[in-house]
Amino acid sequence: MAEVVVVENLVKKYGNVMALKGISFTVGHGEIFGLVGPNGAGKTTTLRILATLLTPTSGRVEVLGHDVVTERDEVRKLISYLPEEAGAYPYLTGREYLELMAKIYRVGREAVEEGIRIAGLGDAIDRQVRTYSKGMKRRLQLARALMVRPRLAILDEPTSGLDVVHAVHVRKMIKQYAREHGVSVLLSSHNMLEVHYLCDRVALIDEGVLKLIGKPDELLEEYGASNLEEVFVKVVAHA
Repeated sequence: MAEVVVVENLVKKYGNVMALKGISFTVGHGEIFGLVGPNGAGKTTTLRILATLLTPTSGRVEVLGHDVVTERDEVRKLISYLPEEAGAYPYLTGREYLELMAKIYRVGREAVEEGIRIAGLGDAIDRQVRTYSKGMKRRLQLARALMVRPRLAILDEPTSGLDVVHAVHVRKMIKQYAREHGVSVLLSSHNMLEVHYLCDRVALIDEGVLKLIGKPDELLEEYGASNLEEVFVKVVAHA
């Protein structure tokens, strides 16, 4: 499996606080890789470094061979980033928003149509975004992130706060898009059922340290657990 992401000994300090303490992992072509852990563990910091929004203190971080610090512009051509609290222009319709994003990313009309399909909002795509529920907005934002067909989609808590219907749609589209188009996905989530369903591999971060990494089913077997939540509780409790 070709490596799309390489992270080696990644360290991030904020003053005297060390948010990441030398973590290392890779993400392969078409792989869905999950970062999980408690609040403040370093998940979002890691995603923001990969998205070129934060500069690491030390370590090597590359996307398809491009360094996220020295080749930031090249990396940005290869990725899309969906923050946990992403917004959209409230007085544009969903369609107009996707059309605007297509112009910014310099992709064609077919990308807009793809975005409309991914969002799955039906007639609501022609309503103003300010009338959307949180779930509808999240579906629109996911469509924006995927329609440009990035080599790497970075998704921070993609279903946070969504009801079951919207969450299921978002998960389905992430998995389908990765499989159909070979898009690699790096995501964070607190939902262990979601992680088990979506991810080919998962890594647990706690207090800036990578505690374990592996395939969900193999981790269940290794720790004699019935779900990932049990695995992570065992690992953190014995840290």
